[in-house]
Amino acid sequence: MHKRLVNQCTIDFSLIPCSPILIKSGREGADPTKPDMEFVETYHGGGRSVYLPGSSLKGAIRAHAERIVRTVGRDNRNSDNPNMLWANDPLNDTYHYLKDKSASDIYKLSSFTDQMFGNTSIASRVRIEDAYPVESQPVKLEERNGVAIDRVFGSVAVGPFNYQVCTAGEFRTKLHLKNFSLAQLGLIGLVLRDLDEGWFGLGFAKSRGLGIVEVKLNEAVVQYPGCVVENQRIRSLGGGGEWEDNQLLGAGMFLVEEERNRYGFPANDMQDTPLRAESMALGFGVQLKWQGKEQVEDLFMRAVRAWCQRVEADFSGYVA
Repeated sequence: MHKRLVNQCTIDFSLIPCSPILIKSGREGADPTKPDMEFVETYHGGGRSVYLPGSSLKGAIRAHAERIVRTVGRDNRNSDNPNMLWANDPLNDTYHYLKDKSASDIYKLSSFTDQMFGNTSIASRVRIEDAYPVESQPVKLEERNGVAIDRVFGSVAVGPFNYQVCTAGEFRTKLHLKNFSLAQLGLIGLVLRDLDEGWFGLGFAKSRGLGIVEVKLNEAVVQYPGCVVENQRIRSLGGGGEWEDNQLLGAGMFLVEEERNRYGFPANDMQDTPLRAESMALGFGVQLKWQGKEQVEDLFMRAVRAWCQRVEADFSGYVA
């Protein structure tokens, strides 16, 4: 199933430092004029620039997504209710339960977060681009000093040392989610909400007040590449189904019942929206666009409804 692309969501958002932020470069040079810990840099826009690596963003987003799933579900698979929400520890999981299994069984047996972010047996369906500075919001960097205190003796254990932080600017990026259920999109919305509210941070020294950011939602686009829009209806090419042109559709809507059950996608996974679908570029494919914070939050609100239904189903007998 994942060799096809039935739906895709792209979320365009910006990260604005609310407190100093540092994503360390992991490189120490011999230049005594530079801080001991430098902000990661790359070539962008014709010169060297600090940026937020997509890998760092994805790691923080995944970790908090796992935290949310464990809060309402479990941290291990329930053999009595295998469809129950759970999130494993990907660093310590041996994944023995996925060995010698078919592609559909690997996906179905994987935890809810592994189904999204991948593991050693399945590829990630979440991709996050590097976040680069927006030219209209100048980046401000400064150096700070610090020491590490010995917890036993109360004396200086390491230091003094200095580190570089970003205190102002705007970093823009995109998150791509493909072949998603609406509950999975809802979980992404909850993670971005919590990041905006400061429930978790990014980068170095988060427990000391660094890494808090504001999330500015710019745009969201949901696309159905194998569909066309005709007479105010979305039609799946190949006879896969038809829907009203204001429907937000999860991946299970594009699958026949046998395949949907093999992978564990929910049936009737759709929500009404206030938007109307339009054709993608070149007249092939269908998309819905949400512009600005209010509209993108409306998209997430509708997806979170499906997430709530998924959570509540664990206590009333979930049927995929």
